[in-house]
Amino acid sequence: MMPCSRVASTAIALIGLLVAFAVLVRAVEARFAFLPLMGETATPRDFGMRYEDLTIPTRDGERLHAWLLPADTPRARILYFHGNGGNLSVWAPILANLTPHGYSVLAFDYRGYGLSTGRPSERGLYRDVDAVLDHAWHDADSRTPIVYWGRSLGTAMAAYAASIRPPDAVILEAGFPDARALARSVPPLAFLALFSSYRFPTAEILRQVPSPTLVMHGDADTVVPFALGRALFDRLGGAKEFVTIHGGDHNDVVPPDPRAYWGAVDAFISRAQRRRRDGPPDGIGIQL
Repeated sequence: MMPCSRVASTAIALIGLLVAFAVLVRAVEARFAFLPLMGETATPRDFGMRYEDLTIPTRDGERLHAWLLPADTPRARILYFHGNGGNLSVWAPILANLTPHGYSVLAFDYRGYGLSTGRPSERGLYRDVDAVLDHAWHDADSRTPIVYWGRSLGTAMAAYAASIRPPDAVILEAGFPDARALARSVPPLAFLALFSSYRFPTAEILRQVPSPTLVMHGDADTVVPFALGRALFDRLGGAKEFVTIHGGDHNDVVPPDPRAYWGAVDAFISRAQRRRRDGPPDGIGIQL
């Protein structure tokens, strides 16, 4: 039988090891969560779209680089939250696809991305969203619906934005319920996630948001498994719809079936407008 003093020493050593490991994980977690690219290599003009460069200040002193892509007669204004990789230039082809469908778009780079100042962190990104919301709603046209559209990590940002100022509709593409659920889908990261401070609790945040939500996920997603998109949808309350993008991967610039994809988006936004007037119907599923 091990003496009590030895047991105590072993327990203290183990606790010390776990604390040291937790400190290490938190020191490097940003490198796993964020993959920013600096600078600007492409703009919407390269894709034939007019746009305006914007600088949006945050309350903690950072300056965010943003693009405004106006539609001539917008059906809706989309506030777009991109994923954890690249910068606005990388996302430019996707953003340029929105305006021809009748949507004005405001997109921005998180702190530490592109031409935005600072270093990314979960708390820092929420502050970025606060600043962009202040800008987006300051001159909002009350006759034009506002839609928050998040992709991948951006789904957590869209969810947070909706909890601060609910929009007319929310679109979540290639998302996940929370960071730990995503980490569990990658076994080497599952243990690390136990010590990470990052949560990105998309589903939890959105449960109390009244805005109708469209969850879209490709069934060939090689980064965020399709099952996590379904899990995100299942944990949401309120008016919600799910779209399966058959053959869709995580970083598709053009969806496998553009006509069906945009048809689903357009119909959802139209339904969101009717829901404001008539009340929410039951959640439904759509197959693309």
